[in-house]
Amino acid sequence: MALEPKTLRVKHAYEQVSSEIEAQILAGGLKPGDRLPSEQEMATMFSVNRSTVREGIRRLESDGFVQRVSPRKLEVCLPRMNELASRQSRALRMLEVSFEELWSVAIATEPLAAEQAALHARKADIAALEKVQRALEAATGSGRDTVRLDTEFHSLVAAASQNRVLQMCREPIGHLLYAGMERLVDRLPQATGRQLVAHQRIIDAIRDGDAPTARDWMHKHIEDFRRGFVLAGLPLDKPIAAHFAKPKG
Repeated sequence: MALEPKTLRVKHAYEQVSSEIEAQILAGGLKPGDRLPSEQEMATMFSVNRSTVREGIRRLESDGFVQRVSPRKLEVCLPRMNELASRQSRALRMLEVSFEELWSVAIATEPLAAEQAALHARKADIAALEKVQRALEAATGSGRDTVRLDTEFHSLVAAASQNRVLQMCREPIGHLLYAGMERLVDRLPQATGRQLVAHQRIIDAIRDGDAPTARDWMHKHIEDFRRGFVLAGLPLDKPIAAHFAKPKG
């Protein structure tokens, strides 16, 4: 098979700067709390100009790897869960993953998160879940608020598991999967009521430390979510981004 010609793109210098610093953070050479050299010092180290370093630092700040403790002082930090999830969600969108692909993973991770939450949740976790449930009850009829609160509910269940690996595995999937709720609520007004019932059952089971019930209700809830998509006539095999925008007209 012959080699096919292809135009190559040279990586921008600021991307090389940010990639090198990120690589050293991930390798453990730079740890959270470590102070980075000044922009001018880094420009000398990487043989680039200061504006290139500044652009690379902006990218690292956006991704949560560094933070400014003062206008001239930069410090290494750990990316927050939502920042990591946002990056992974963008990657999944670029891959044009479908609802079905996301759902087939969520049906495994979401019940597991509920089960672990029932075993490890703290009082503050349960209070946070109850607060979101009350907000969701008040938001009935608002598709956008429903999406935001439903996504937050599932994130809080995972956080209550006290398992960071599980949180990182399901967070980007949840952000994308539950974004389709707005279209679902528009077409099936009864969906929110069913959602509230399932959430309350899950909260009650977590509060009682009843892991099997928490797992079973979350499994029913995720199954019901897929069933709602089918009833609403939304395609399961198209890229999930197709569910974000409402049809024109």
